[in-house]
Amino acid sequence: MDPGVAREHFDRIGRFRVLVIGRSNAGKTTLLQRVCNTTELPETFNSEGEKVENLTLGHHNIEDEIVFRSKPGFVFHDSRGFEAGSESELKLMKSFIEDRASTTILERRIHAIW
Repeated sequence: MDPGVAREHFDRIGRFRVLVIGRSNAGKTTLLQRVCNTTELPETFNSEGEKVENLTLGHHNIEDEIVFRSKPGFVFHDSRGFEAGSESELKLMKSFIEDRASTTILERRIHAIW
């Protein structure tokens, strides 16, 4: 795609959202750091926009937004512990994807699943 056209799409979307799927401790954060060309740790925000402190990161909420300060135009959502055979996690992820797919607000949609 032409970089100018890609920039137009990106500007129209606002923030590019990616759902990252993988088992716990698979290195998803490290992979995102490489893709974003950063060594910084991401910040996590709940659905109300409040920062989730590191001490509470162990809880699972696919709605949480993971953002690197150096790449604020990219928002990641972590499946956090999506393990083979976990039916409840699969249902939660499916509901999340369906909700995001049905919204008319482009910035709230999931633009890629990785």
